[in-house]
Amino acid sequence: MKNIYSKLVLILCTVFLVSCNNDDSMSHTNVSAVNALYSPANNKFFDLGAQSSAVFEWEGAKAEDNGVVLYDVVFDKENGDFSKPIYVKPSDGNGFQKTLNISFTELNKIAELAGIQSETIGKIKWTVYSSKGINVQKSAVSGIIEVQRPGGFPTPDQLFITGTGSENGETAANAQAFKKVGATSFEIYTKLSAGTYKFITRKNGTPEVFYINGGKLKQDGAATYAGDSKVYKIKVDFSDGSTTMTEIKKIELWFPPLGQYLFEYTYSGGGIWKANNKAISFKQESWGRDERYKFKFTVVNGTTTTEEWYGSVNADNSRPDGNVAASYWYMVPVSNDYWANSFKFASAVDNKNVNAEINFSAAATAYTHSFTVL
Repeated sequence: MKNIYSKLVLILCTVFLVSCNNDDSMSHTNVSAVNALYSPANNKFFDLGAQSSAVFEWEGAKAEDNGVVLYDVVFDKENGDFSKPIYVKPSDGNGFQKTLNISFTELNKIAELAGIQSETIGKIKWTVYSSKGINVQKSAVSGIIEVQRPGGFPTPDQLFITGTGSENGETAANAQAFKKVGATSFEIYTKLSAGTYKFITRKNGTPEVFYINGGKLKQDGAATYAGDSKVYKIKVDFSDGSTTMTEIKKIELWFPPLGQYLFEYTYSGGGIWKANNKAISFKQESWGRDERYKFKFTVVNGTTTTEEWYGSVNADNSRPDGNVAASYWYMVPVSNDYWANSFKFASAVDNKNVNAEINFSAAATAYTHSFTVL
C-alpha cells in the first residue's frame, strides 16, 4: 500500500511539473500586438522614381518574459485585410528593431505586386506583425502610403526580341538575345522588317512581354514596324523605361595611311557584319610599312545622320601575333582623330585577301572583330 501511494504521489508531481513547464514555455512566446504606427504618416506620398528610401516606424510590442520581440512589416493592396499579404519583410536588424528602412527600388516592386501600373499613382496598405518566432500577433492598426511608380520595370535577367518583323520570326525558341550592358539596360543589333516585334524575358513558359510605344518601354503588347528593312541598335533601360533606336546605316574600315576607306561591311544577321575576300596592302613609308586602321559607323537617329567611331582601347598598338590576347580585338567607342586608337593588322595580312568580320552579338564576350587570311 505504501508503495502504491508513493508511486501515485510521483505521478501527480510529474504531471504538475510538466504542466508548469508547459505554462512557462507558453509564457516565453507570448507577445502583445503593436498598438501604434508612427511613420510614414497616413497617406504619405512617395515618388519612387527618386534614388531614395522610406522609413517605417512603430511602437514596440511587449514580451511576457520581458525578452526581445521580432517584427515583420506586412504589405497588402489598398483594400486588403492582410489574410494574403503581397509582401512581408523583417524589420531592420534582422527583425529585432522597431524600424524598417526600405529602398524606393524595393517599394516599386511592392507597388507592382499591388497592381499599380508604371507611371501611375496608387496606394499600398501596411501593418506590423510581432512575435517571438511563433504566436504571431497582427496589429489592429494599419497605414496607407501613396506612391507614384516610375516609368521603369524590375530588370529581368535576360531579354530577347521576337515577332513577325524580327530577324528570326515569331517562334519564341528562335528569338534573338539582347546583350546586358548595365545593371538595368540591354542592347541589341538586329534587323527589323515590316511586321510586329516585342521583347520577351524567356524563350519558354510564360515570359514577361515588353514593347516600345512612343519611345517608352511598355508591358504586354507589341510594336509595329512598317518601314523598309533596316539594321538597328535598340537599347532599353528598365530603370526608367527609356528606349533608343539607332539605325546602323553603314560600317566602313578606315585606313589612315592612305586616308581612305578600304571597304564596307555587309550585315549578315545576329549582330554580325562581314566583308569577304577583301584585299589588304599596307602602305610603304620610309620607316617601314604602315598598317593602322579603325572603323566608322554611319548612324541615323530620327532624321539626323552622324558618325560613330570604334577603335582600340589603346591609343597606339604593336602588330598582333599568334599570342595576342582576345581583348586586343575588342572594339570600343573612340574619337574621330585621324590616327588615335587605331588597331594594327597582323603581318600575315599584308598583300593578302581576307574575310573580315565584326561581331556585335550577345554571344560575344565583348564587341570584337577579326580577319581570316584566305
